[in-house]
Formats: sequence, structure tokens, C-alpha cells
Amino acid sequence: MKSESDRSERACWHNTTVLSADVAAEVARTKERTEGGELQIHGSGSLARFLMAHDLIDQYNLLVFPVVLGRGRRLFPDGGLPTAFEQTEARTTASRISIHSYRPTGRARFGSFALDD
Repeated sequence: MKSESDRSERACWHNTTVLSADVAAEVARTKERTEGGELQIHGSGSLARFLMAHDLIDQYNLLVFPVVLGRGRRLFPDGGLPTAFEQTEARTTASRISIHSYRPTGRARFGSFALDD
């Protein structure tokens, strides 16, 4: 029988890599090796927050569903890096789900603005 640590070192899914050392450096290297492909995060807010903190996300696809379920966890944490974004796409599906795509453009700049009269 294999130990728990043996099982965590190998992947059961095709085209899957287990990262165990310096995760930020491993993800950056994996991104460099993925020519023309893409890496995706599905359903892991903690991984997404970790990758955000290390500037390793190239595009955000935010899906807004027309339902309120109550409480939930925040995707963008308090104390996160202030980041500016450019919207690259926006659409609404036939089932009324709004999909907004953004790419980071650098650190957010703060200042003041005047309202138009």
C-alpha cells in the first residue's frame, strides 16, 4: 500500500503535473513551457488568490449568475495587490449568465477625478 505522500507526488489525470516545491516558480516555468496553450483555474479560490499575489494570472474570466445564494467567500482578498484591468470581452449567454474577461495592465494608480456637470 502506498503512503499518503506517495499518492500526492503523482497525478492521476492525463497531462497533469503535481507541483510540490516553490509553487509560484513552478507555475511561472509551466507557463513559459506552454507555447500557445493555456493554464486554467476552476473552482479553487485559494489557488487563484495565491496566483494573483504572485502576478501569475494573465486573464480573468468572471461569470456572474443571476441568482443570490447568500454568503460566500471573497475572491479578491483584503490586502491584495491593487491591480488595474482592461476589459477584453463581455457577453451574456442564452441562460443570462454574464461573462466578463479582463487582463491585468499593471498596478492601480490612485488619485482624484472631477465629476462632469
